[in-house]
Amino acid sequence: MLDYSALRAVAAVVQSGSFEKAAGLLGVTPSAVSQRVKQLEERLGTVLIARGTPCTATDTGEWLCRHMENVGMLESELLHQLPALAPPDETRKAVTLHIATNADSLATWFLTAIANFSKDAPYLLNVAIDDEDHTAEWLQRGRVLAAVTSLEKPVQGCRRLSLGTLRYHATASPDFMERHFPAGVTVEALMRAPSLVFNQKDRLQNRWVRQVFGQDLACPAHWLPSTQGFIDASLAGLGWGMNPEPLAEAHLKTGRLVALRPQTPLDIPLSWQINRLAADRLAGLTREVTAIARRFLL
Repeated sequence: MLDYSALRAVAAVVQSGSFEKAAGLLGVTPSAVSQRVKQLEERLGTVLIARGTPCTATDTGEWLCRHMENVGMLESELLHQLPALAPPDETRKAVTLHIATNADSLATWFLTAIANFSKDAPYLLNVAIDDEDHTAEWLQRGRVLAAVTSLEKPVQGCRRLSLGTLRYHATASPDFMERHFPAGVTVEALMRAPSLVFNQKDRLQNRWVRQVFGQDLACPAHWLPSTQGFIDASLAGLGWGMNPEPLAEAHLKTGRLVALRPQTPLDIPLSWQINRLAADRLAGLTREVTAIARRFLL
């Protein structure tokens, strides 16, 4: 028999980041939360929470948290149909759903999708940001219930739906082009001109260079972990970068941004992958994600 008081304690610590805050969420003492977590860890023979600031879940702890999300959704549906089952003095807590997406999708279309979903859904959302090539790992490790990803193969235990293609353009300001590419965008010039890189996982610039020039180049880079920052930095002449078409299109039309090589976009196919156990109950989320994606993606 599962000890749901202990499972709720684990989920509350992970959600809040501390045993003290979890105690407040559950209406018990911090020592009671600690005891429940410790007893469950001893029973399972594995650590569920990495103690720190904040406290985080181990891989096993993440799986238990996703289980509690599914349980929470089931309970929410049941109490909606049979409200008399809820204790009269108990405040119903909204279930928090964990999902993942890439930063460029969040900045261009995904936020609209989840906002539409949240208008009628009784859930809260915890959105994790990672590179589109890596969000599938969050699903594989049980850290999220659903994710926007570039992985074409379905993750085990998930349903996969194609969303479309997010198009990128290699862009820079006219001033930057004059300073760094006076004789055109060549391999030699690219090896000297500073590019913009989101983080260590960002391979878009490398993929575009290989697509256009057929080789890998070690381009100098400014590190800038912000989608809007990429646009602003490009406009300011800090470097050249791969900007998503929905954000760059207006600037390209006015000439505030210039394509390094016209007619050479980089297209990244995206898909929506969702845990099969949660897929039916989150059909509304999938419906909004696919509908908004059709408006913004190719």
